[in-house]
Amino acid sequence: MTSSHPEALSRSLKNRHIQMIALGGAIGTGLFYGSAASIQLVGPGIILSYLIGGLAIYLIMRMLGEMSTEEPVAGAFSYFAYRYWGGFAGFLSGWNYWLLYVLVSMAELSVVGIYVSYWLPDFPSWASALIVLVAVTLLNLLNVRSYGESEFWLALLKIAAIIGMILLGLILIVAGVDHKAAGLSNLWAHGGFLPNGVHGLLLSLVVVMFSFGGTELIGITAGEADNPRHSIPRAINQVIWRILIFYIGALAVLVILYPWNEIGTQGSPFVLIFSRLGIPAAPDILNLVVLTAAISVYNSGMYSNGRMLYSLAEQGNAPRVFLRLSARHVPWVGVLFSSACTLGIVIINFLVPKGAFMQVMAVATAAAALTWLMIVLVHLRFRQAHERSALHFASPWYPWANYLCVAFLLGVVALMTQLDDTRAAVYVLPAWVVVLYAGYRMRGNRINAF
Repeated sequence: MTSSHPEALSRSLKNRHIQMIALGGAIGTGLFYGSAASIQLVGPGIILSYLIGGLAIYLIMRMLGEMSTEEPVAGAFSYFAYRYWGGFAGFLSGWNYWLLYVLVSMAELSVVGIYVSYWLPDFPSWASALIVLVAVTLLNLLNVRSYGESEFWLALLKIAAIIGMILLGLILIVAGVDHKAAGLSNLWAHGGFLPNGVHGLLLSLVVVMFSFGGTELIGITAGEADNPRHSIPRAINQVIWRILIFYIGALAVLVILYPWNEIGTQGSPFVLIFSRLGIPAAPDILNLVVLTAAISVYNSGMYSNGRMLYSLAEQGNAPRVFLRLSARHVPWVGVLFSSACTLGIVIINFLVPKGAFMQVMAVATAAAALTWLMIVLVHLRFRQAHERSALHFASPWYPWANYLCVAFLLGVVALMTQLDDTRAAVYVLPAWVVVLYAGYRMRGNRINAF
């Protein structure tokens, strides 16, 4: 490495950056667009779905937080899997997470065109996706502090909008605007709180868990946090309850304002509902917010992928070219490679402009479940190698929380076989693991030669 290529990532991220990066990754299309699909499965009981999913994610993030606080490195769970479980575990964790965020990025880009078409109905979806892809890639080539600041403000904008939306919804509910449609009775008047029973509640967890993808970005940021033993625990504790409030608050307002069975999947349900409630400016404002939210999640994904490829290269599980850093301490090769792979969604949107989101989301959910499962299993091995009394941020209820999370995640994957849109992803997952194992066996000198 020459002086123009620094040998280490820069520790420039403050606590506020880390919190907003995680919020930026988790609050996006899953809430603003995908929530319509989950509401159709469970009805007003979507509130309960997010409580269940949120508890599981909190336990998993505490496990990740324990490990990241003790050993703050850029690769997070890939590094821990590599160190505490072995070479293939690190290879699998890292490359699966990289694929996950390529898919999440694709999912976000696939709905950008839908949001843009609200204002420009004749503008092609693929062109919208391409413009955002280029802009976000360029942003991620700046130094990490600039990225952290940009993501801080992008995430802050959508959080402020969610809070404003919740407050506006409460005002509408109390004031009784359009009383024929809005009201607390919507929680039980159209088939009950769980119109599709417990089965519908369970099925909704498939879509709900996609919404929580991105919270594990806290672990990725550990390698560039200026004070990880302080910022990582604080970020995890604060991010989880904020996500739950934002999701549950927003969705509660949604299902009270309008009958759940009339919420469709054509565009963001929040935009459509406020439009139909006769608030002139709200739809345009909300559409801008959901567009910003999608861009924010994609921005977080691009950040994550560059750092994961850097970590994999450190392990010898990816070509050494991904170790190259720019003068601004940015893993530019990993960023550009990930961006090039994400370009596939632009082609998909060009060929199949409708239906791309659910198909990509399904595979992303399966990959996310595998990532979370690896975190839980690796944590068991991590704890065996450490004394609990010496840990700075020990996760609760070990090892029973681990066993509970394993059962929950396997249950989510099993439930995916019950939905037409997600069934194929379950069968793709083992094939993907086989591909990764073959890649691991062949990596050797071929990877290190680059």
